[in-house]
Amino acid sequence: MSVRKLGMAMYRVLWLVFFGLIAADLCFGLSAGPWWWNFAPVLLAYAVVVLVNRWGGTPDRPRAARAPVEVAPPVTGRWSALNSPADRTPSHGVHSYGQTFAIDILAEPEPGARPAFGWLWPLARRPQAFPAYGAPVLAVADATVVRARDRQRDHLSRTSLPGLLYLMLLEGMVREVAGVSRILGNHLVLDLGDGTFAAYAHLQRGSLTVREGDRVRAGQPIARSGNSGNSSEPHLHFQLMDGPDPEAARGVPFTWQGIGVPHNGETFRAPSASAALG
Repeated sequence: MSVRKLGMAMYRVLWLVFFGLIAADLCFGLSAGPWWWNFAPVLLAYAVVVLVNRWGGTPDRPRAARAPVEVAPPVTGRWSALNSPADRTPSHGVHSYGQTFAIDILAEPEPGARPAFGWLWPLARRPQAFPAYGAPVLAVADATVVRARDRQRDHLSRTSLPGLLYLMLLEGMVREVAGVSRILGNHLVLDLGDGTFAAYAHLQRGSLTVREGDRVRAGQPIARSGNSGNSSEPHLHFQLMDGPDPEAARGVPFTWQGIGVPHNGETFRAPSASAALG
């Protein structure tokens, strides 16, 4: 087991201990000491993270600079970019889960097609209200499926201020404790060869058309975009990694054929699979 995986396992156990202490105190009046003692596991949990990063050889950072790996786009049609590595790395603020060079993309078939962010209302929207929901997701290269998960539900959007605060302050923390699968939601990992793996996250439940061990061709439909996991609205989270396990892998830079790496807010049009293949 890697240093990071061991550290994260300890982190989650300590959070579960914290929840157990709070429940025992509130429901049964059981306490091992003063009320603030219940928060000791939280402090220990963050101490574990600090120690792992300090003496674990900064396990999340890429081992060495790598040239971007060119792959086909994972979608077709008109999309826009968010949290792009073209603007900063790590693109999502952390190196963990192999997402140093990850990107989020949202379907924009035409300007204004996505519902706007509502500061207070509506609190949430059904995923079907967003054009990314159900959009085909394609294999970016000839590859082998090494990880396939699609049993988690597609939840409502978090595209309001209260919803976003709920996602960031409560739901996100719970998903972090629950593990990487609850963060990625329904997801796929493809082995592209030469130590490079492609991960697709937040996919629609039941939409995967491949299983672990299957061989896929570049441009082949393999799933549909959804809103599962730690997601504020239907979109596709895409990244390249140097291993099949997002919890232990490190990020690898990418570039999409004919597109490059779009910047935050930039719209781009990916050709159909048949056009991309010539």
